[in-house]
Amino acid sequence: MKLLTKAIEKKLPPLYSTDGQGDDAVAQVKFFALGSSWTWYATEFDGEDTFFGLVEGFETELGTFSLKELESVKFLGIQGIERDINWEPRKLSEIKTK
Repeated sequence: MKLLTKAIEKKLPPLYSTDGQGDDAVAQVKFFALGSSWTWYATEFDGEDTFFGLVEGFETELGTFSLKELESVKFLGIQGIERDINWEPRKLSEIKTK
């Protein structure tokens, strides 16, 4: 399965375009690591490789992450990264309350 489709890419705002929205920014796509608790929620995309969004792993934090890195991940027993095909976009505030 392709991690990022053209349809999803079109929904993602350009990098830095949601500055100031904080937890009101919308996560358009969710990626997760098979066999671990790591999850990436993308709110912005530069159109090439860099996302901005929420990352849940050892800690929960906002930051950038790379499509190429997600596609190549194989560490600590993780089998790979997948896109949640059932994901419905939602605000970061809704995700953080879980």
